[in-house]
Amino acid sequence: MSAPRIRLLLADDHPVVRAGLRAVLETEPDLVVVAEAATAEEAVELSATTAVDVVLMDLQFGSGMDGSEATAAVTARAGGPRVLVLTTYETDVDILAAVEAGATGYLLKDAPPEALTAAVRAAAGGRSALAPAIAARLMDRVRSRGEALSPREVEILRLVARGLSNQQIGSELYLSPATVKSHLAHVYAKLGVGSRTAAVAAATEQGYIRR
Repeated sequence: MSAPRIRLLLADDHPVVRAGLRAVLETEPDLVVVAEAATAEEAVELSATTAVDVVLMDLQFGSGMDGSEATAAVTARAGGPRVLVLTTYETDVDILAAVEAGATGYLLKDAPPEALTAAVRAAAGGRSALAPAIAARLMDRVRSRGEALSPREVEILRLVARGLSNQQIGSELYLSPATVKSHLAHVYAKLGVGSRTAAVAAATEQGYIRR
């Protein structure tokens, strides 16, 4: 009697990517793609209404919900499937957001087929499935966590990068300009910079924000 197959949901907004993944994954006798989603919202819905063991989740879907938000929604449901993030994005902020959202694994799309299928099987078994380079970067971030920017600080920096003043940032986030200024002072200290421009440059280089 053959072992039950691992049921997969492919969540990616590019049909060609989904077709390529299906072609690779279904060469393995223990893997079967049972559903596909072109949006993050559709991935959340299908994961709740379809018998799925692992969701292969992209991070960017254009407009609407992103992959990290969808991952959080999928993993929040009791008995829900595991989520394996499969993306081209490898900045620290993307990795941390996905892992904190509950992703069991994080793999880049240029991973070889054998690494992909091994990661799917690991995720299905509830084991961590992180690409070695991703795991190393996560460990580095954990070790330096005391100096990591908070989500609020990253949020403020993203608005700084868009050219907003402290007053405009305060209006957008319902904070006083003085509070924004205080947050920026902490950002400068953590990044070792002395200006808004330098803070944005350093945060971009360290993967907190994308330009």
